[in-house]
Amino acid sequence: MEEIKVMVADASHERYVDTILDTMAAAAKVRGTGIARRTHEYIATKMKEGKAVIALCGGAFAGFSYIETWGNKQYVTTSGLIVAPEYRNRGVAKRIKDLTFSLARTRWPNAKIFSLTSGSAVMKMNTHLGYLPVTFAELTDDEAFWRGCEGCVNVDVLKRTGRRYCICTGMLYDPADHPGEKPPIDIAAAKG
Repeated sequence: MEEIKVMVADASHERYVDTILDTMAAAAKVRGTGIARRTHEYIATKMKEGKAVIALCGGAFAGFSYIETWGNKQYVTTSGLIVAPEYRNRGVAKRIKDLTFSLARTRWPNAKIFSLTSGSAVMKMNTHLGYLPVTFAELTDDEAFWRGCEGCVNVDVLKRTGRRYCICTGMLYDPADHPGEKPPIDIAAAKG
């Protein structure tokens, strides 16, 4: 079995963007849950800015996630975690999640890191990293972030509740609650 490498993505990985987007859409359809749709340009920009993590097995796409800052970099999200079906149940998602978390902690050490998810596996990974479930009121109030939910099939729930609740669970890691804690992965070693 060929080794799966997980690394910080860069511009050379743009050729995988359409596969990433197709994999995200297919997974959301199978789960019957929402997903914030992103464009090719959006994901490619994340790669070019060093704000994405990709997993590859040889030359094949295995998984992906990206990070984004909100509220004047007071908040960071880890988003879009996806693993290609043929690479699931092999620990790839955890490796990607650990690296996106480390990347966020390294680049913005004082920012609160949050995640919106409807998946129990992501909730478990977040809990392991020190995230706690929170109300949406404890997340960023940056309107640009919440506009990202417009592409989700469940956006009506979010709107009907005045952005207090939705299908997703909000989870937050506050570095103030973890003084002196270091990121679990060395980012320099994880660059492709």
